[in-house]
Amino acid sequence: MALALGEKIPEITANTSKGPISLSSYKGKWVLLFSHPADFTPVCTTEFMAFADRFEEFKKLGVELIGVSIDSVYSHIAWVRDIKEKYGVEIPFPIIADVNKEVASIFNIINPVDGLTVRGVFVIDPNQKVRWIAYYPAEVGRNIDEILRVLKAFQFNWDRKLATPANWKQGDGGVMGAPTTVDGSYERDREGAERWYLKKVNQ
Repeated sequence: MALALGEKIPEITANTSKGPISLSSYKGKWVLLFSHPADFTPVCTTEFMAFADRFEEFKKLGVELIGVSIDSVYSHIAWVRDIKEKYGVEIPFPIIADVNKEVASIFNIINPVDGLTVRGVFVIDPNQKVRWIAYYPAEVGRNIDEILRVLKAFQFNWDRKLATPANWKQGDGGVMGAPTTVDGSYERDREGAERWYLKKVNQ
């Protein structure tokens, strides 16, 4: 059965373009696992170059990037080499060669129409729980700015236990969870909240 939000990932060991990895070794770190339909395809190539271009930003956030598709490791190697030779961009993160579709089955990223991996995004928190799942159609590339924004929002929430409102960006405040009792709602009134169910908190 595919993983759902909030579930812990199982032990996964896989071969990648940078050698074997075990996802359990990433415990204590944020991980961005992203799947792509196939190597040597136009949208995927632009995405991988975009991820590489912003790699230092992810690194500063303590986020590990891991790509995955059902292509072979030799296909990954050839594609990575081609991107470097043709565009001068080095792909600094590993790409899982999921030829047996084991990872794809766990994360439910196989498109039943064509059998390829879909364009998926998964944020895994330091406790190795899945916190965000997003799927993009094959013809639409991912927005790296939005992915970074979501990661920053999760990290803002991690220690403060605050949620982030619509269009939140780094530097903005958060919102507290709504009270679950009548007495709690009146306490919010006394605290000066604009609504008992909506209390904003400055960063």
